[in-house]
Amino acid sequence: MTTAAYLTGLLAPVPDEIDALDLPVSGSLPPELSGRYFRNGPNPLPGQDPGHWFTGHGMIHGIRLRDGRAEWYRNRWVRTPLLTGDGRFITDTGIDRTAVPANTHVVRHADRILALVENGLPYEMTPELETVGPCDFGGRLTTAMTAHPKEDPLTGDLHFFGYGFAEPYLTYHRLSAAGELAESREIPVPGPTMMHDFAITRSHVIWLDLPVVFDVDFVGRGLPYRWDDGYGARLGVMPREGGPVRWFDVDPCYVFHVGNAHEDEHGRIVVDAVRYSPGAFAALWPRIGGSANPAAETGGAALHRWVLDPATGVAKDERLDDRAVEFPTINDARTGLAGRYVYAVADDAVVKYDTEIGASLAHETGERSPGEAVFVPAEGGGEDEGWLLSIVGSEHEAELRVLDASDLTAVASVRLPRRVPAGFHGSWIPDE
Repeated sequence: MTTAAYLTGLLAPVPDEIDALDLPVSGSLPPELSGRYFRNGPNPLPGQDPGHWFTGHGMIHGIRLRDGRAEWYRNRWVRTPLLTGDGRFITDTGIDRTAVPANTHVVRHADRILALVENGLPYEMTPELETVGPCDFGGRLTTAMTAHPKEDPLTGDLHFFGYGFAEPYLTYHRLSAAGELAESREIPVPGPTMMHDFAITRSHVIWLDLPVVFDVDFVGRGLPYRWDDGYGARLGVMPREGGPVRWFDVDPCYVFHVGNAHEDEHGRIVVDAVRYSPGAFAALWPRIGGSANPAAETGGAALHRWVLDPATGVAKDERLDDRAVEFPTINDARTGLAGRYVYAVADDAVVKYDTEIGASLAHETGERSPGEAVFVPAEGGGEDEGWLLSIVGSEHEAELRVLDASDLTAVASVRLPRRVPAGFHGSWIPDE
């Protein structure tokens, strides 16, 4: 029997949890880096085939930095009932929101560290990566929670949403800066789309209603979603303070990840995101599910910019680069606000985009593949003053590479005690 592609090579899971102390460091770790870098991703138990790369059990890899040293590495599975076989956690809708792996992201908000997946509840974790348990914010959260919440740097509120295969298909939520669920609002959409990400601006929420939809006929065969030419593609602009969504039609495409959005001086909404054409999505989707479509378009997704003009009702789409990239990130202090820089990763490079002058810069990683590059700001610095943290690795080894975000030069590397499978998203969690 052939082993699925998502269980081999750089995607192959590791078989156990380990701890290592006093990790070797090349170069010089900036003393300002005092905290923990956590990164989440799928990691099935030994011998398991989850049926799709996206559905392996969540495992968080953590590196503790302090005083110019890499004090420890540890990796831990997120202990959901799906992993442990323990009792279920049923919401008042009768749906078990814990029968899914919390494998996509890990963030901190209001003193909670949360492991996230878009079709389930968040799981609270300790700073040492032990699982506390599912979190429904005092019983008020009855939908799933996106793996891509957005924290408003001006208010401290955390904006997020839940989508599902049954009505309501889409629900907007807002956590206060103190971590209380302050608002929930149903958003009418035609059907059950796979909405992985969204965006906020100072005054709006931006929805991505795109043609990858739930199909009951695919249940039990990997992820039950498929491209639907008949669904249409549109971006929605919703006032954060309430009111109807205004929809802008766009060319058919799919977006997993948004870089940022903001309102410009003319009142237009500007959205930067990594966009898949129909052909690029057709090439990607079967491949990450373990099969191949040799007739599909080659190449990947690229960074695009939409400008949504309320005065005309028209969305203008511009491709910002020809390079195939994914996992766009920014200085989170610019979330929802105008910003100049977007970072992303290619197969063999970390890329910095200067959207003001239309230029890009790349840090080449050679035969090693970089993971998402997380921006860590320098205290009191400008937008690109700080560092980028990325787990860079191969089938055999891995390192935490630290880059100067201003020019992408490598300032330090922490050699990890084992290879780390390619994963999804992570966060820098600074010491208080």
